[in-house]
Amino acid sequence: MTDTSLPALIPLLDRSHLRIDTDAAHALPGLLLRAVGAVPAGLVRLHVYDPEHLGRSLSAFAALGKAGLLSFVGPSGLREELDSLVETVRRVNADVLAGEHDSLAALASATGRRPEPWRVLVLLNADLAAWPAHDQAQLARLRRTGVAAGVHLVIVGDDTAGPADLPRLTAKAATALPGAPIELDPPPPSTTVTDAAKAVAEKHLAGKEPARLVDLLPQRLWSASSASGLQSAIGETPAGDVAKLSLGDNPPHALVGGPSGSGKTNLLYAWIAGLASEYSPDELALYLLDFKEGVSFARFASGRRDPTWLPHVRLVGVNINDDREFGLALLRHLKDELRRRAEAAKAHEATKLEELRAADPGGHWPRIVAVVDEFQVLLEARDAVTEEAVQLLEDLARRGRSQGIHLVLASQDIAGIEALWGRPSLVAQFTLRIALPKARRVLAESNHAADTVARFHAVVNDESGHTGANRVVAIPNAGHADAWEPLQQRLWEARPPGNEPPALFDGDHVPDLTASVPAPETALLGQTIDVASRGAELALHRAPGRNLAILGTRTTEAADILAAAALTAARGQRIGVDICCLEPDAASSALALAAALETEGAEVDWHDDLDSACKDWESRCDGMLRLNLFYAVDAGSARLDAAGSARLRAMLIDGPERHLHTLGWWRSVPRLREDLGGFSARFDAVDAWLALDVQGPELAPLSPASGGPAWYPRSRRGLYFDRARHRVPQVVIPYRTTALLPNPSAVLDLP
Repeated sequence: MTDTSLPALIPLLDRSHLRIDTDAAHALPGLLLRAVGAVPAGLVRLHVYDPEHLGRSLSAFAALGKAGLLSFVGPSGLREELDSLVETVRRVNADVLAGEHDSLAALASATGRRPEPWRVLVLLNADLAAWPAHDQAQLARLRRTGVAAGVHLVIVGDDTAGPADLPRLTAKAATALPGAPIELDPPPPSTTVTDAAKAVAEKHLAGKEPARLVDLLPQRLWSASSASGLQSAIGETPAGDVAKLSLGDNPPHALVGGPSGSGKTNLLYAWIAGLASEYSPDELALYLLDFKEGVSFARFASGRRDPTWLPHVRLVGVNINDDREFGLALLRHLKDELRRRAEAAKAHEATKLEELRAADPGGHWPRIVAVVDEFQVLLEARDAVTEEAVQLLEDLARRGRSQGIHLVLASQDIAGIEALWGRPSLVAQFTLRIALPKARRVLAESNHAADTVARFHAVVNDESGHTGANRVVAIPNAGHADAWEPLQQRLWEARPPGNEPPALFDGDHVPDLTASVPAPETALLGQTIDVASRGAELALHRAPGRNLAILGTRTTEAADILAAAALTAARGQRIGVDICCLEPDAASSALALAAALETEGAEVDWHDDLDSACKDWESRCDGMLRLNLFYAVDAGSARLDAAGSARLRAMLIDGPERHLHTLGWWRSVPRLREDLGGFSARFDAVDAWLALDVQGPELAPLSPASGGPAWYPRSRRGLYFDRARHRVPQVVIPYRTTALLPNPSAVLDLP
């Protein structure tokens, strides 16, 4: 019979404390290395008290310290360390185990996940006999209660004053293996320990992969009712349970904050996934806006690569950092919906959405959640847009809760939003606060939990950010295509009949002129920046002033506006068009437009100079709708004699009443004023104007606002005002008309 060598297993994590005699101290590095490396990175935290060598004994583990997995405790810090570990035991018993499990090991066995790390207090030659009574009492508490809470003692040395009943390891034997001789392994090379510690630290710093999104969602889609509120999964609690977010009467609205890279977009994806899985499109409507440059929400709309859409979404706005007006348009739309719901509630003698739905079961009253990412862009300027936006936000935040309209405002840096934080009554409505790592001012001023929350986690607080209501939640990876696309496909396939794709507004997209036919005697100039994406209309009825002045130097955009107006006015009716192009760079566009209008059946006349276009204009007025399309009017008006200038002004003043309307492009406001008669010009000859690269103050003579509108020109945007229809100017996007115009080189029958 031969001797057989077997591994000697010493119980430690979740099982016991340990005493190591001095003659076995060389086994400590290997023992700790195995403990640290045998579990997922970060689940073992080492606390080393080394009063004699001040940490040098285990310095090879130092890399763990940078990841928060190792702390060396000096002589003066012993009491604080003992008190902290005793408090950890109390917290685990009260908040994590909470009477439902006897130990962390039992909880992990029941749930499959460990919510708390193991904490190992290593005492090296600690001279326990000399400890004050308080410290010895705390050590005794840890000995009695620590194992169940994952706190373990490893006492190294021959100190006889320590707990005598702890399992003991000597150079030759272990109390856990009675009668079995032991031959201890030699200590591992320091380089091995250092490399292993670095690897564990790096993996821990990379973050623990949270639960999969699919594991948090309900197995059965759309089984919940939103009548009394919304509740959906967002992630996991430290105990491994599903964490949910609520929106309803309380809390009604949410603030989400986190710096770039902290996972804010991923959190919004996870929240949207939870809501869309719990509630059907009849129970929930989503409006999604993203002010930053990017297309985070574009995946929820139908696209060329993926024709599916999220059935709950009514509107998606992306790349709108330069189009703050679109955010304002959404708030106006929500206010109109709030008014509609309030009127219906009054008619049914209901005070909130739940009562309205009970009183009007045949009505369509889903809860509405509007998510606005980087909302501070909407409020960052001191102008009319910010002023109206804040007023609308205050109204929606105050009254929206009762009518089932909920706001979720997200930002990278809420600290800089003076327009929001200067109004405590508005901020107070956002009682649900979600702070991602390093978020600022989302929680209460005294609540600094976001400073230490780990990656892939968030602090969720539904008591306006007060410390006592903090919940730390692990967020799943919801943004990856492998996580989201199968879910959207599943939701899309389950969509109810008649479910339409959401409207998509992309600030980087230039809309093409559509083939839709406007009302008779109406021209479309561009697309309005609003929820409905309507056309900006110019009425061409017989009335004084029904002319249009296009202002600025952008040739392509001015030509597109003239082309869109003429082509849409010609649809469904017979018109006459006189074209005079005095800008060589616009000649090809004007020629192509002439050919396209003839194809539509319009009578087209071409004029080489402005004087010929103004001569005998009365004779062309035969009752049929006629348009003058003048490119760069000011280039020709300078060459007119006094009689020619008088004819131009007379045509502008008297032509519209005879159904002759001038749509002219002037390259500056002063040149328009000069053609209308100089400083005392009658601007009522031009009811409507569309400004391109013209600064707001320059428009003062034409504007209803003193000093001109707050307008800052930007690419492919224009400011449109029709004094017969508008109270204030509106921003429009000139259509791209290229697709509806023939190639100019193919136009052979025109000069």
